[in-house]
Order: sequence, then structure tokens, then C-alpha cells
Amino acid sequence: MSDAHVVVIGGGIAGLAAAAFLSGAAGGEPARARVTLLEASPRIGGKLWGGEVGGVRVDLGAESMLARRPEAVELARAVGLGAELEPPTTAKAAIWTRGALRPLPGGQVMGVPGDLDALAASGVLTAEGLERARHEGNTEVGEDVAIGRYVADRLGREVVDRLVEPLLGGVYAGRADEISLRAAVPQLLPIARGGGSLVAGVHELASRPQTVGTPVFQGLRGGIGTLPEAVAAACAKAGVDLRTDTPVDELRRTPEGWRVVAGGEVLAADAVVLAVPAPAAARLLRADVPAAAAELDAVEYAGAALVTLAFRRADLPEPLSGSGFLVPSVDGRQIKASTFSSNKWGWLERSAPDAFLLRTSLGRYREEEALDLPDEELVARSLADLGEAIGLTARPYDTTVTRWRAGLPQYPVGHLDRVARVRAAAAGVGGLALCGAAYDGVGIPACIASAATAVAALDKLLTPATGEGSTERTMGA
Repeated sequence: MSDAHVVVIGGGIAGLAAAAFLSGAAGGEPARARVTLLEASPRIGGKLWGGEVGGVRVDLGAESMLARRPEAVELARAVGLGAELEPPTTAKAAIWTRGALRPLPGGQVMGVPGDLDALAASGVLTAEGLERARHEGNTEVGEDVAIGRYVADRLGREVVDRLVEPLLGGVYAGRADEISLRAAVPQLLPIARGGGSLVAGVHELASRPQTVGTPVFQGLRGGIGTLPEAVAAACAKAGVDLRTDTPVDELRRTPEGWRVVAGGEVLAADAVVLAVPAPAAARLLRADVPAAAAELDAVEYAGAALVTLAFRRADLPEPLSGSGFLVPSVDGRQIKASTFSSNKWGWLERSAPDAFLLRTSLGRYREEEALDLPDEELVARSLADLGEAIGLTARPYDTTVTRWRAGLPQYPVGHLDRVARVRAAAAGVGGLALCGAAYDGVGIPACIASAATAVAALDKLLTPATGEGSTERTMGA
């Protein structure tokens, strides 16, 4: 290990992962530096957060992680949670559209269909919308394009409104007509540029051996909220100085490295990893890295409210089936999705067999008025939509509303170019790297991967020089 001191600012999963990689807490790698992690809030974990509703532990933020990317599963195993990994009990989801619950058609990728027969059988589209999808248009794709506009040109507006929009909305709470294809669904970009059939290309992608038969998502027994707790425990064991309730007031470049003012204390750091949302990063970088700050100021966010409802199973007129449903915004409902948590996660059903937990989400990009409503109004709106969608008449015995204001960064066309400019500006001052949901993806594996990228960007600084017996470190000032 070098004798460098790295300050990680931000204790969400990206910051925790960066601290784990730097300290050797993630296993498989030696410690690179002495690490101090500073988190402004009273707790670590960011949007990975568990709590109790109706006496049952349940996730109040992210509740699953993409399993077809390795980073999150590997980190969970590295910090001792390998035995707790558990795929969903059911992945049978539906779309509540055109007045009925309809099965989410198979063979699609982020709502882009690869099987028009399955799409027809689902009843999601009208006859006119299905006929339009069968006659693909043709549009050229340059460096990037908004996924909604591209799919509308190729397959028609209904495919976007009733499939792509609700699926993307579940990830970004954003608008398909503004979200970058290159940034959000990069696996579709070669298909789009290839000039052939989009449906055939998606079918081939969805039929690959590494895709078929493997779970799309993984959970953790006890909830995804246990992951940051385990990473933090591993970091502490590896010697990381983990501080909560410690907002950073100032970050300045010095000839020796960085000066961090936090909690009334001045810390000297050889390097800094910024793992905070874009507005907070912009504020801290404005004095010394104004080019990066200007780019980060332009990143927009969406907010969402999660309403978690606990019912007694005995009060349900009949068992609910499936993992839940999505709601297209074109249908004008209050909620945008509902997850039947007790159906989806076997560990939850086993731990609370007499309770049934489900949750709804409300709020979309530029449609976030719901976040300002009282808790009881959000519960009432959720119950009204659930009553209409699935005939739910039971009353919950406990409820919890969790608001994630400015929780989801938006990825418009040109987002990846903006990220490249931010990282170039950071590299220009030396000893600085950035990671988190605002850069390479909003999912848990993407955030962890961005932490690995940030740590790799500091390798030259943290690796001792080997020439002529010298052990001096190089500072890219």
C-alpha cells in the first residue's frame, strides 16, 4: 500500500465501493491508500435503504440489482453476502393499459419488441398500433439519438407510449423522447446503426445463450439495503475512517494535493473521489475545476415517491399474482408502477407469511407535484389506482412514504459526451475522480463500475514509482 491519503466524498453505493476498492475491503486487491469517507447525511447507503413497514423489514429504495452485469453480485460476494443472493420468485410482470392488466410481452429489450406475435398476444397495443409495428420504418442513426423518437420512427408511437416509456420510466423516471439510446440502452445502438430490422435485431439479442435462462435481477435476503451495510462493515474492518453527519463545506486544490473542509475540520488529501450527485459535485468543484462544474450544473434530475403498503393476507379477497405492473403515462393514472414485493421476493414471504407487502411509485421527470402532497394523499391515490387495476379493496394496516427528491439523473442525448468532458477536466487538475449515478448508468452495477473507473483513474498517483529504488509517488498536478 502506498502512503497516500484519499478522501471519498459521498457514502452511497458508489462512494462505498470506491472506498472498498481503495482499502482492499472488496477482496482480491491489495490496499492502495489510507481512506477517509465523508457522508453528509446521518446514514450511509444513499438510495439503498431498508426499514420496517408493519413490523417487516423491506427495502425503501432500490430493491433489486441487475444480475447480467457482474459488478454488484461480485461486490456482494466479496463482502460476505454471497449466500444471501436470491433471484426473484417470479418475474411475471404486467402493463396496466387500455383499461386492463396485460402481460408484459416476452422477447423485448427495454420495451423494444423482438417478438411481434408475443406483442400481439399481450393485447398491449391497439390493432392500429400493432399493424404499424409490423411495418418498420427506416431512420438513420448518427452518434446518438433519443430512444423514444428512434423507436417511434421505426415501430410507431404506440410502442413507445405503452412499452418503452413505462420500462424506461421505471429506471430513470424520465421521458423516452429525451433519453439517450447510446447512454441508456447501448446494446441497441449496433442494431440501430446496422440498418436491418430492429425487431429481428432485438429478437437475436434477447435469444442469446447468456441471456436465456439466467435471472435478469438478483435480490438479497433481508433486502438490497443490507449491501451498503456490509460494504461499510468491510471498509471499517480494512481501516477506512467512515464518518456520517459530515457535510463537506469546501474542496480546494493545493500544491500538495487537496484541502477538504468538513465538519469543522480541515483534511489534507493526496486525492479525492467525488461520489455525490452532480449539483453537489458542481458546488465543490466550482473554484478549481470550473469546466467540470459547468457541465455538472447542466445535469437534470427527476424525483419519485415510493408508497409501501402492508396488508394482512387474511384481508385480501384473493391472492395477488405476478411481480406487479407498470403504468404508461399516456393512460393518465396517478401511479407509474406497483411491485408486489411479497410475491417477488421469497425471503420476504418467508419472513412475514401473514403479511403482504406491496409498493407503488409516483412522480416523473417534470411531473413531480406528487412529492409535495401529504403522505395520506399519496396513500389514497395509490389505493384508488390499485382498486381499479387489480380490484384491491383491503385497507393496509401500515404505510410508509419515502420521497427521493432529485434522486434520478437524466441521460439526454449527448450525456456520454458531457461525462467525457467532466472526466477530462478532472484529469487535468490531477488527483481527482468522480463516480456515481450521474455518469455511466443509474443501476447498482453501473454505480459500482463507475467507482472502479474512478479508482483506476488514480492508479498513477497511488502506485509507488519503481525507478532507481525510488518509492516516491507521482502527483499529476
